[in-house]
Amino acid sequence: MPVKTKARLESDRFGTLTIAPDTLWGIQTARSVENMSFSAKSLSQYPELIHNFLLVKKAAANTNHSIGILPDDVFKMICTALDELLSGEHLGQFPVDVMHGGGGIAFNVNVNEVVANLANIRAGFNGGAASPVDPKKHVNLSQSTADVCHTAFRLTLLDLYEPLKEQLNRCCDALNSLSLALRSVTTIARTCLQDAMPVQLGELFGGYVSLMSRGSSELDRAFDQLRRVNLGGTVIGSGDGAPAEYRSSVMPVLSMLVDRELTHRDNLYDAAQNMDDLARVSSELEHVAQSLLKIARDLRLLSSGPVAGFAEISLPHVQEGSSFFTKKNNPVIPETIINCCLQISGLNRASQGALEQAELYLNVFESLAAINIIDSVKMLTRATALFTDKCLNGLEANIEQCAQHARPYYMPKE
Repeated sequence: MPVKTKARLESDRFGTLTIAPDTLWGIQTARSVENMSFSAKSLSQYPELIHNFLLVKKAAANTNHSIGILPDDVFKMICTALDELLSGEHLGQFPVDVMHGGGGIAFNVNVNEVVANLANIRAGFNGGAASPVDPKKHVNLSQSTADVCHTAFRLTLLDLYEPLKEQLNRCCDALNSLSLALRSVTTIARTCLQDAMPVQLGELFGGYVSLMSRGSSELDRAFDQLRRVNLGGTVIGSGDGAPAEYRSSVMPVLSMLVDRELTHRDNLYDAAQNMDDLARVSSELEHVAQSLLKIARDLRLLSSGPVAGFAEISLPHVQEGSSFFTKKNNPVIPETIINCCLQISGLNRASQGALEQAELYLNVFESLAAINIIDSVKMLTRATALFTDKCLNGLEANIEQCAQHARPYYMPKE
């Protein structure tokens, strides 16, 4: 259901701003948009991340209410707003730049203000009044930007990993099928791009299966570490500002809401300072991407020709490859995969840089890494599906060409 609000003036210690009509966010979000926007990528474009921010807020509200520090009426109003937002409505109300500085502050204030204003409006009060639901005192109760963002980032990545894992498994299955189907095809092995010895084409694809399976296993282990989060640690891991009962109770509540077993990191100060778990995920994603890139480059080379190249395999023809040579069939899918994988390598470098930039008690650059990793997972998921469906499925060996290449080097057993 759309919200209707009038244009309004809101004030803070920096002055007064006009907030546009039909707007659920408030002055802190407006300042964040004004001061820290550069990437042209807003939180609204990341519905999975918004969803997990809202689930963290719901876990916090439930826990605060259960221990008696969030009044019944305010709790009910917050839950009504959260449920409406969790249904996917009002995505356009999250305008903050996802690569902003400030330790992720804009994420948290944007969510807090939208939840509070929607809660007040649905209960018949005015938006922007911070009453009876206040974004800081109520929606953000027992939390800080640091532990909210840390937790929501990891929940989002765990959610996104499931479709990626499915596509990697499909890719491995397709490669395995090719390995079995091409074991009877004799071709020439090459080292240093020079002829070496006869070999079965299927053995090459068997190597690809092992490469991708190994990378997927390492990726599994890296993502599994993201189940350990720091909600309740507040800013630097001390838990200051959150009652002890909240800190001991919020994680089971969140685990139930997300239907995923979560635990606290062993040391919450460590969790605030060090994002090496995210860095490892990013690194393993790049390793898988580099593996796909190698396979794509090989297939591009093996399909070269068809007269003056290797021409040992034929890739599915999915579209015109050239606007000039009208009958030319270019390897557009492998080249698309190569582009994707190079981009993931660049995002990984930025993510490793965010790890390196950590200072003292809080890594304020974690959000940059998280967004880059989210983008990498999404791109790799889509690219792997394309590679499987439009390249591997339908790939065929040119048997006569393979045999012709192998014939001068073939030494029959005596």
